[in-house]
Amino acid sequence: MSNIPSELKYTSSHEWARLEEDGSVTIGITDHAQGLLGDVVFIELPEVDTEIEAGAEAGVVESVKAASDIYVPLSGTIIAVNENLMEKPEIVNSDPYGEGWMFCIQPLDEEDLNELMDADDYAEQVASEEH
Repeated sequence: MSNIPSELKYTSSHEWARLEEDGSVTIGITDHAQGLLGDVVFIELPEVDTEIEAGAEAGVVESVKAASDIYVPLSGTIIAVNENLMEKPEIVNSDPYGEGWMFCIQPLDEEDLNELMDADDYAEQVASEEH
C-alpha cells in the first residue's frame, strides 16, 4: 500500500499539494506515482515566475521505465522549484513528500485546493487502479 499522508490534497494524475503557512502551495508526485515510475533519472521543472493554469503540464519526470508529465493542480504563478532534483532526481523515489517536492505555486485562488481529492478519495483511486 502506498504512503498517502492525510494532510495533503491529491489529483487523479498523482500529484500532491500542500498548503503552506504563507499561502503558497508545494507540489510533488505521490509515493504511488514514483513507485509506478521506478528509478527516477531526470526531472524537468517549470520556470520560476511562470503563470500557469490548473491542469497544464508543468514538467516531466523520466525514469528507467517511462516518462510522465507533471500537471499543475491549481492556477497561479510558479514561485520556487526544487533545484536539488536537477542533480539528484532519485530523491523523488526516497522522499516524495519531503525533499522530493517539485515546485511551489502562489495560487490565484486558495479555494481551488478544495476541488482536489483528500487522502481517502485518493486511496480509493489508487486501490481501484491496482485491481
